[in-house]
Amino acid sequence: MRIRPEDPNDLAAVHAVNEAAFETSAEADLVDALRGKAQPLISLVAEVAGSIVGHILFSPVKLADQSGHMLMGLGPMAVIPQHQRQGIGSALVREGLKRCTESGCEAVVVLGHPAYYPRFGFVPASRYGVSSEYDVPDDVFMIMELQPGSLRGVSGKVSYDEAFSGV
Repeated sequence: MRIRPEDPNDLAAVHAVNEAAFETSAEADLVDALRGKAQPLISLVAEVAGSIVGHILFSPVKLADQSGHMLMGLGPMAVIPQHQRQGIGSALVREGLKRCTESGCEAVVVLGHPAYYPRFGFVPASRYGVSSEYDVPDDVFMIMELQPGSLRGVSGKVSYDEAFSGV
Protein backbone atom coordinates (compact mmCIF):
# COMPACT_ATOMS: atom_id res chain seq x y z
CA MET A 1 0.00 0.00 0.00
CA ARG A 2 1.16 3.50 -0.81
CA ILE A 3 -0.22 6.77 0.61
CA ARG A 4 0.32 9.83 -1.58
CA PRO A 5 -1.21 13.22 -2.35
CA GLU A 6 -4.18 13.20 -4.69
CA ASP A 7 -3.35 14.40 -8.20
CA PRO A 8 -5.67 15.66 -10.96
CA ASN A 9 -5.79 12.23 -12.61
CA ASP A 10 -7.30 10.76 -9.42
CA LEU A 11 -10.54 12.74 -9.32
CA ALA A 12 -12.84 10.07 -10.79
CA ALA A 13 -11.29 7.30 -8.70
CA VAL A 14 -11.57 9.38 -5.51
CA HIS A 15 -15.23 10.07 -6.30
CA ALA A 16 -15.81 6.34 -6.83
CA VAL A 17 -14.09 5.41 -3.55
CA ASN A 18 -16.28 7.83 -1.60
CA GLU A 19 -19.42 6.59 -3.36
CA ALA A 20 -18.53 2.98 -2.59
CA ALA A 21 -17.76 3.64 1.08
CA PHE A 22 -20.91 5.59 1.94
CA GLU A 23 -24.61 4.93 1.47
CA THR A 24 -25.15 7.94 -0.82
CA SER A 25 -23.04 10.11 -3.08
CA ALA A 26 -23.19 13.03 -0.59
CA GLU A 27 -19.62 12.57 0.66
CA ALA A 28 -18.25 12.14 -2.87
CA ASP A 29 -20.05 15.32 -3.92
CA LEU A 30 -18.72 17.09 -0.82
CA VAL A 31 -15.13 16.22 -1.74
CA ASP A 32 -15.69 17.55 -5.25
CA ALA A 33 -17.18 20.79 -3.90
CA LEU A 34 -14.43 21.36 -1.34
CA ARG A 35 -11.69 20.69 -3.85
CA GLY A 36 -12.79 23.71 -5.83
CA LYS A 37 -13.16 26.19 -3.02
CA ALA A 38 -11.57 25.36 0.35
CA GLN A 39 -7.89 26.11 0.79
CA PRO A 40 -5.60 24.76 2.00
CA LEU A 41 -6.67 21.17 1.43
CA ILE A 42 -4.82 18.02 2.31
CA SER A 43 -6.18 15.28 0.09
CA LEU A 44 -4.47 11.89 0.18
CA VAL A 45 -5.14 8.60 -1.55
CA ALA A 46 -4.22 5.02 -0.70
CA GLU A 47 -3.12 2.83 -3.58
CA VAL A 48 -2.98 -0.95 -3.61
CA ALA A 49 -1.60 -2.64 -6.72
CA GLY A 50 -1.96 0.62 -8.67
CA SER A 51 -5.64 1.12 -7.78
CA ILE A 52 -6.98 3.81 -5.47
CA VAL A 53 -8.78 2.10 -2.61
CA GLY A 54 -8.90 4.87 0.00
CA HIS A 55 -9.10 8.61 0.38
CA ILE A 56 -8.93 11.20 3.16
CA LEU A 57 -9.57 14.92 3.10
CA PHE A 58 -8.62 17.65 5.56
CA SER A 59 -10.13 21.09 5.01
CA PRO A 60 -10.02 24.34 6.98
CA VAL A 61 -12.58 24.99 9.70
CA LYS A 62 -13.24 28.19 11.61
CA LEU A 63 -13.31 28.54 15.37
CA ALA A 64 -15.58 31.43 16.38
CA ASP A 65 -13.65 34.45 17.67
CA GLN A 66 -10.34 32.65 17.24
CA SER A 67 -9.26 33.72 13.76
CA GLY A 68 -5.57 33.50 14.63
CA HIS A 69 -5.70 29.71 14.91
CA MET A 70 -5.30 27.29 12.02
CA LEU A 71 -7.59 24.31 12.44
CA MET A 72 -8.48 21.62 9.96
CA GLY A 73 -11.42 19.26 9.82
CA LEU A 74 -10.84 15.60 9.01
CA GLY A 75 -13.42 14.19 6.69
CA PRO A 76 -14.55 12.51 4.79
CA MET A 77 -12.32 9.47 5.03
CA ALA A 78 -13.27 6.49 2.88
CA VAL A 79 -11.98 3.02 2.05
CA ILE A 80 -13.78 0.83 -0.45
CA PRO A 81 -15.62 -1.99 1.35
CA GLN A 82 -13.47 -4.90 0.13
CA HIS A 83 -10.35 -3.17 1.52
CA GLN A 84 -11.75 -2.12 4.89
CA ARG A 85 -10.35 -3.48 8.15
CA GLN A 86 -6.86 -3.81 6.66
CA GLY A 87 -5.27 -0.71 8.22
CA ILE A 88 -5.74 1.53 5.18
CA GLY A 89 -7.94 4.05 6.98
CA SER A 90 -5.52 4.19 9.91
CA ALA A 91 -2.59 4.77 7.56
CA LEU A 92 -4.50 7.59 5.84
CA VAL A 93 -5.32 9.23 9.18
CA ARG A 94 -1.73 9.01 10.45
CA GLU A 95 -0.24 10.41 7.23
CA GLY A 96 -2.86 13.14 7.06
CA LEU A 97 -2.19 14.23 10.64
CA LYS A 98 1.54 14.29 9.89
CA ARG A 99 0.97 16.52 6.87
CA CYS A 100 -1.37 18.79 8.83
CA THR A 101 1.35 19.20 11.47
CA GLU A 102 3.97 19.95 8.80
CA SER A 103 1.68 22.58 7.27
CA GLY A 104 1.50 24.49 10.55
CA CYS A 105 -1.98 23.39 11.52
CA GLU A 106 -2.52 23.70 15.28
CA ALA A 107 -5.37 21.22 15.74
CA VAL A 108 -7.69 18.90 13.83
CA VAL A 109 -11.37 18.27 14.55
CA VAL A 110 -13.38 15.26 13.47
CA LEU A 111 -17.01 14.29 13.59
CA GLY A 112 -16.57 10.56 13.78
CA HIS A 113 -16.87 7.25 15.53
CA PRO A 114 -15.93 7.57 19.22
CA ALA A 115 -14.33 4.11 19.29
CA TYR A 116 -12.11 4.76 16.24
CA TYR A 117 -10.56 8.23 16.40
CA PRO A 118 -9.29 8.24 20.02
CA ARG A 119 -6.61 5.71 19.00
CA PHE A 120 -4.91 8.56 17.10
CA GLY A 121 -5.10 10.98 20.03
CA PHE A 122 -8.49 12.61 19.47
CA VAL A 123 -10.48 13.55 22.57
CA PRO A 124 -13.94 15.05 22.98
CA ALA A 125 -13.65 18.67 21.86
CA SER A 126 -15.68 19.75 24.87
CA ARG A 127 -12.55 19.19 27.00
CA TYR A 128 -11.20 22.33 25.36
CA GLY A 129 -14.46 24.25 25.43
CA VAL A 130 -14.87 23.65 21.70
CA SER A 131 -18.20 22.64 20.18
CA SER A 132 -19.58 21.83 16.75
CA GLU A 133 -22.01 23.95 14.79
CA TYR A 134 -24.00 20.73 14.35
CA ASP A 135 -26.15 19.22 17.07
CA VAL A 136 -24.20 16.02 17.71
CA PRO A 137 -23.41 13.93 20.80
CA ASP A 138 -20.39 15.11 22.77
CA ASP A 139 -18.41 11.91 22.20
CA VAL A 140 -18.51 12.09 18.38
CA PHE A 141 -17.11 15.62 17.98
CA MET A 142 -13.43 15.32 18.77
CA ILE A 143 -10.28 17.39 18.55
CA MET A 144 -6.57 16.67 18.50
CA GLU A 145 -3.97 19.26 19.37
CA LEU A 146 -1.06 19.05 16.90
CA GLN A 147 1.02 21.92 18.30
CA PRO A 148 1.40 21.40 22.08
CA GLY A 149 -0.37 24.12 24.05
CA SER A 150 -2.02 25.66 20.98
CA LEU A 151 -5.52 25.12 22.39
CA ARG A 152 -4.76 26.58 25.80
CA GLY A 153 -7.37 29.25 26.49
CA VAL A 154 -9.14 28.60 23.18
CA SER A 155 -12.86 27.92 23.08
CA GLY A 156 -15.83 28.42 20.80
CA LYS A 157 -17.93 26.86 18.12
CA VAL A 158 -16.35 25.24 15.06
CA SER A 159 -17.97 25.95 11.72
CA TYR A 160 -17.33 24.01 8.55
CA ASP A 161 -17.39 25.16 4.96
CA GLU A 162 -20.94 25.64 3.70
CA ALA A 163 -20.46 22.63 1.41
CA PHE A 164 -20.87 20.40 4.49
CA SER A 165 -24.49 21.49 4.91
CA GLY A 166 -25.49 19.10 2.11
CA VAL A 167 -24.19 16.01 3.90
